[in-house]
Amino acid sequence: MLIRKPADIASSEITPKSLYLSRRKFLAGTAIAGAAAMAGFGLHELSSPSLVARANPKIDGLQKSSFSTVEPITPYKDVTNYNNYYEFSTDKYEPAGLAKNFKTRPWTVTIDGHVKKKQVLDVDTILKMAAPEERIYRHRCVEGWSIVVPWVGFSLSELIKRADPLPKAKFVEFTTLLNPGEMPGQRGSVLQWPYVEGLRMDEAMHPLALLCFGMYGEVLPNQDGAPLRLVLPWKYGFKSIKAIVRVRFTDGQPSNTWNRSAPNEYGFYSNVNPNVDHPRWSQAKERRLGEFLKRPTLMFNGYDQVASLYSGMDLKKNF
Repeated sequence: MLIRKPADIASSEITPKSLYLSRRKFLAGTAIAGAAAMAGFGLHELSSPSLVARANPKIDGLQKSSFSTVEPITPYKDVTNYNNYYEFSTDKYEPAGLAKNFKTRPWTVTIDGHVKKKQVLDVDTILKMAAPEERIYRHRCVEGWSIVVPWVGFSLSELIKRADPLPKAKFVEFTTLLNPGEMPGQRGSVLQWPYVEGLRMDEAMHPLALLCFGMYGEVLPNQDGAPLRLVLPWKYGFKSIKAIVRVRFTDGQPSNTWNRSAPNEYGFYSNVNPNVDHPRWSQAKERRLGEFLKRPTLMFNGYDQVASLYSGMDLKKNF
């Protein structure tokens, strides 16, 4: 048998810690399931998200969205305990604990730049702009893992229309809260703070672009971006900026955080074209959180509805 040394193994072939732990939980779960069957309980009762500790308020009046995928939903406990949130930590297991006491009220969002209606809005006013929808979206992260989440919110276009952008507004820039006192990750220099993201206006107006304030039928947990975040299912997760405090309309392309930090690795469009490899790993395949086998990564993450936004563009250069 050929034994490979660590130096011989590509990082993409190493099983992530989360998946290793999930395997151990699965093996333990089979023993529990056997005991449950003998006791007269089903697997549904054992694995139901309702049995996982959840403290956030429910969101009433949810409408089901036709944009939703029919793929199996990633368990709540996984989505809330394995988070990319550098404002709190670069370790994916730490944000849930570090964000536990993060204050999301009072909270305001500044709307400015090239708009007719500059304003400062209370977040609860924004949440009432449109009826909440539940959208089950595939969601990708740059390290090659993905999730399926029932997000709650409404189309970002609802907020944009109320701002009434001027004709010269070609882009929308979003900024995260700067609060090192409550966000310990901002005390370090791993990124330039505050976190900034940007979209072209037509991307921001696309109905798939979600202004999100909940998931799994409940108010967003702090570690998942409360009180207000974006969800852009056809792009990588870092475009879906969390804890938004400013929306600015510009005539030039915003200098978004990851592109500014590593321009050779993270393009502005991030990443509509998985056929362009990251310099340190392939983008061609992804692993769904909790699964062991990889699956092909689809162009636009499978959301072909947005393909026309990039018609005529060189998607090897503007990946």
